[in-house]
Amino acid sequence: MKKIAILSIVLISFANIAFSQKEKTDANVVGHVLNKETQEHLAGVPVDVEGTALGTYTDKTGHYNLTHLQPGNYTLVAHFFGYKAQKKEIVVEQGKTLEVHFELEEENIMLDQVVVSASKTETSRKEAVSIVNVITPKSFENTSSSCLAEGLNYQPGLRVENNCQNCGFPQLRINGLEGPYTQILIDSRAINSALAGVYGLEHIPVNMVERVEVVRGGGSALFGSNAVAGTVNIITKESYNNGVTLSQNTSLINGNTPDWNLNLSASLVSSNNRAGVTLFGATRQRKPYDANDDGFSEIGSLNFKSVGFRGYYRTGSLGKISVEYHAINEFRRGGNNFTRPPHEADIAEQTDHTINSGGVKYDIFTKNAKHGFQIYSSLQHINRDSYYGAGQDPDAYGNTKDLALVGGTQYTFRMNKFLFMPATLIAGVEYAHNQLNDLMLGYNREINQKIDIYSVFAQNEWKVQRASILLGARLDKHSMIDGVIFNPRVSGRYEPWKWLTLRASYASGYRGPQAFDEDLHVTAVGGGVSLIHLAEDLKPEKSHSFTLSAEFSKNFSKRRGFMFLAEGFYTNLKDVFLLEETGLDASGNILMERRNGSGATVAGVNLEANVTPVKDLQFNLGFTLQSSLYKEPEQWSEAVSPQRRMFRSPSNYGYLTALYTPVKNLDLSLTGVYTGSMLVQHFAGYVAEDMEKTTPAFFDLGLKVAYNFKLKENIVLQLNVGMKNIINSYQKDFDLGENRDAGYIYGPALPRTLFFGMKFVI
Repeated sequence: MKKIAILSIVLISFANIAFSQKEKTDANVVGHVLNKETQEHLAGVPVDVEGTALGTYTDKTGHYNLTHLQPGNYTLVAHFFGYKAQKKEIVVEQGKTLEVHFELEEENIMLDQVVVSASKTETSRKEAVSIVNVITPKSFENTSSSCLAEGLNYQPGLRVENNCQNCGFPQLRINGLEGPYTQILIDSRAINSALAGVYGLEHIPVNMVERVEVVRGGGSALFGSNAVAGTVNIITKESYNNGVTLSQNTSLINGNTPDWNLNLSASLVSSNNRAGVTLFGATRQRKPYDANDDGFSEIGSLNFKSVGFRGYYRTGSLGKISVEYHAINEFRRGGNNFTRPPHEADIAEQTDHTINSGGVKYDIFTKNAKHGFQIYSSLQHINRDSYYGAGQDPDAYGNTKDLALVGGTQYTFRMNKFLFMPATLIAGVEYAHNQLNDLMLGYNREINQKIDIYSVFAQNEWKVQRASILLGARLDKHSMIDGVIFNPRVSGRYEPWKWLTLRASYASGYRGPQAFDEDLHVTAVGGGVSLIHLAEDLKPEKSHSFTLSAEFSKNFSKRRGFMFLAEGFYTNLKDVFLLEETGLDASGNILMERRNGSGATVAGVNLEANVTPVKDLQFNLGFTLQSSLYKEPEQWSEAVSPQRRMFRSPSNYGYLTALYTPVKNLDLSLTGVYTGSMLVQHFAGYVAEDMEKTTPAFFDLGLKVAYNFKLKENIVLQLNVGMKNIINSYQKDFDLGENRDAGYIYGPALPRTLFFGMKFVI
């Protein structure tokens, strides 16, 4: 770590010398941003200088200013959620102030949003070489999502499931592949460590999220290991003007079990917009819920607290330092006898997490914006005290410490023409370190593992308005894998007409052999404990992913329009990780081994439609048809015949959302999540022997009503009420008693649940 810190200081110093420029030029740009239809001023609109770290936001009156720019030609971009982005070419001269005004046109299907996850550089979603789905704070609000996990169901190809009755372990599946195949990024950095991935989706409150960008399909060529199914990039909020938002939501699970959430965020920005900081705070308390009155929880208790900040400082007209930090403490417990210590319960899974994570990034550009240089580093440390046990076992206590570190540099070169069209070259080096110690003295088990990954990546994207071609590759040297891993990526986009965009891509990827995310989640089963080990000859998984898509879109007047997307995907997996029961140890605990299987193929079609038939009504729908099969039948238990179907992977699933504003300030939101039938494992304990179950289909329907009261100018109070899972589409055959299989859980995460809340914005 000391070496990395010294290297970062040296690189920053070198960059400051190499990219130094004079500060005061009295070359300024000022203006306002209006809603084109209503002519109302828009507050909080980002106004950026394309290709640089330079930018600002409109204030509460809808005005902005950029001061002391370097003379030259620039492209100014105003972009805002729900509006078409607008660009203007400007010429900046020393000692002169230029007025540039924008009028943004509303757009419900939001094709012109600015995204970064497709190619590690900002671009319009419509012109991105890969499909990027964006989840906005408004989406979280309409679906009444209190954390990231709850809001991810409303995107095509995505499905969040609960994998444990005791601890409530959530898992995100993209295109049918289980959680470890997805790379979770925070501000484009893969810092969400293996241990944090177990509960990490619930550790991120929505008040710290500016947007979430989802890219389906292989992405290891850009983002490293585990990006086989796709990437979820969580962009945290950056301050744009002074303000405070306070929200509170109370849910009553099945009408009687409370789940209470409180979120606070505050933004402070200097008068010259040179520095700003956003502060976050969140707390959540949830009581345990027992669905079948057997005295054991199906939804565990939860006590969550989080504080953090994200700030920036502009070192000059072409430089910017960004810093973020988050501290999380979470206590969760499931089982029974909640008022007693866990070893006095018949079953208890209890964890107490203390998580500290943060990062720093330095961006600097040349005067002509052709060259960019970025230095970044992120760190996450987790201390977890745990108890995973059954039968009042005093030996099931454990402690886990996990340190994850990522650091690197990235160079960007924008070329007016390279070979046959304009191009952007991105190249960089990256180092990732993960060190973990897991100790369970009672079971005489200690795991010490240290992983170092050294990476080099490069890509070149040729791009004009109607077409893009991207070629990229990444080299990884993984300390647990012999040799160097090479992962290429090829993507293309073509727009034959304004209403049609065609895309195709290929990418290879891999998963490292540690696969810790579930290995450290030791589940109590049938009165014993399941201990998971890695096979000595375990090899990394390899993947080859292909996607082909067609996107049809059309905007009409008065905010009417539609978008329809059809995307085919195919992923070929080699040496797939499998879990197999190998027997019992001397204490009667079930021994499981993670080994390599023959391989698997996952293929299907994602369908998505966004329709705005009239100005105040919007529908979003998505549906996935897929097949997830092992190449050869795989056996997970001697009591069950070998099986080619992947478990917990339904062949069809989808979602819908509808937002209707019948009168000003009143929003009606209808949501639904459909989960098709799937195959799940059922371990012996409550049942006599291991077995497989084909589940029924589920449809989780929700409704929310919200009204905004404008108390004063720029002061808004929102009151809301609603219900999740109105028809109570919920699992009916949970195991009973202390011998239950806590992993035998499927379908919606909540039964019928009433909620009500408020939000106060200044």
